[in-house]
Amino acid sequence: MSRVLSTEQAKSAIQQVQSIVNGGFTDQISALDAQGKLLSDPNVWDGPLAAQFRGSTWPETKAALDKAREELEQLRTQLDKISQNIFSAGGGA
Repeated sequence: MSRVLSTEQAKSAIQQVQSIVNGGFTDQISALDAQGKLLSDPNVWDGPLAAQFRGSTWPETKAALDKAREELEQLRTQLDKISQNIFSAGGGA
C-alpha cells in the first residue's frame, strides 16, 4: 500500500509554486518575448550584432522561453491534480 501524506507545509509549498507560475514568472517570460520581438526588428535595431541577435540569439532564446512556459504550465496542471488527490485522500482541505 502506498503512503499518503498531506501536511500544511506541502500545501503551502504547492500554493507558492502555483503563485509563482501563475503570476510573476510567466509574466516575465511574456515581457522578455515582447522585448525580443522589438529588438528583432531591423527598423529598431540593426548592425552586425543586431543581425546575429535576430538570426540566432533571439530564435534560440525564444524557443527556450516557449519551452519553459509550456513546462511551467504542465507543472501547474500537475500540481493542481496532485494537490487535489493528496488533500482528498488525506482528508485535508
